[in-house]
Amino acid sequence: MSTPIHLSLSCGDYDINRGLLDGTVKPQGIDLTVLAYPTPPRQWRMDRHTEFDVCEFSMSSWLVACDRQLRNQPLAMEPVAAIPVFPHRRFRHSFVFVNPAAGIKSPKDLEGRRVGLRTWQATAGLWGRGILQDEYGVDLKKVIWLTSDDEAIPELEPVGFDIHRVPAGSSITRMLLEGELDALIYPEIPAAFAAGDPRIQRLFPDYKQQEMAYFKRTGFFPIMHTVVIRQAVLDRDPWVARNIQLAFCESKDLAFRKMQDPRSISLAWVRELIEEQQQVLGGDPWGYSYGANVKMLETMIRFSHEQGMVSERMPTEALFVSSTLGELPAYH
Repeated sequence: MSTPIHLSLSCGDYDINRGLLDGTVKPQGIDLTVLAYPTPPRQWRMDRHTEFDVCEFSMSSWLVACDRQLRNQPLAMEPVAAIPVFPHRRFRHSFVFVNPAAGIKSPKDLEGRRVGLRTWQATAGLWGRGILQDEYGVDLKKVIWLTSDDEAIPELEPVGFDIHRVPAGSSITRMLLEGELDALIYPEIPAAFAAGDPRIQRLFPDYKQQEMAYFKRTGFFPIMHTVVIRQAVLDRDPWVARNIQLAFCESKDLAFRKMQDPRSISLAWVRELIEEQQQVLGGDPWGYSYGANVKMLETMIRFSHEQGMVSERMPTEALFVSSTLGELPAYH
């Protein structure tokens, strides 16, 4: 028997990744050192230094990186390739916030207003802006956008958009509370909102109904992250891509099996929540296969192109290692 190769993996500490994190799931032929890091530091360390052999990675940043690699343009990180594994998804209607004093009552009211973002490239913003445009007719070029953080992939200047950087040391959530911004598209729930500050409210108070209706119209449970692998690893051992993909699938399915035991989650109505999700989203809304996600990936590429981040609408199959595009076995 050949000796397993040693690789590092960095991913988020989610239930669907836990089989990999605790070693219950082991990819065939690979001895993984798994490092659980939250998104901003993990993304930065991979973008700037390619610190990990395998890494959970912003889907929006991967579209930009893939576009640059296809056009032989330089990147700070070493060449990487992606597999159709999507460990993080999130609906985004509930992450659009407004200061009620701004008088924004509908999405179209965002036109001409100052809207904060953590970064332009963040996948949360890609989806938030795309949904506002497609579903509510918002002209994104009529919005004044202000970003607070460095872009994951620098030197990207979308043409035709009114984008500014907030002053150094400024907080976009504080700026919203104090009326310097009118609205905010944010990756997480701002602390001020969680604390009940009346100066920050959701644009969509009925966000759950909006998100469920969006899924029924489109079939999209928005992809936030994919998984990338250093190209040097795949050049040496091309089988790694498929084996990593299968291991992520096994870890995900293990988490869903555990979820069936009501003792595993300390929520009073967990069974009802699981049944509601199955009724609305189907049996496996987190599907790790290329074929199940093609339409959504096409939409993400269109959003990225229309928002000035990729030069052309590349074919979806160009995003992933070819050996990972086929059907997957069931672990249930």
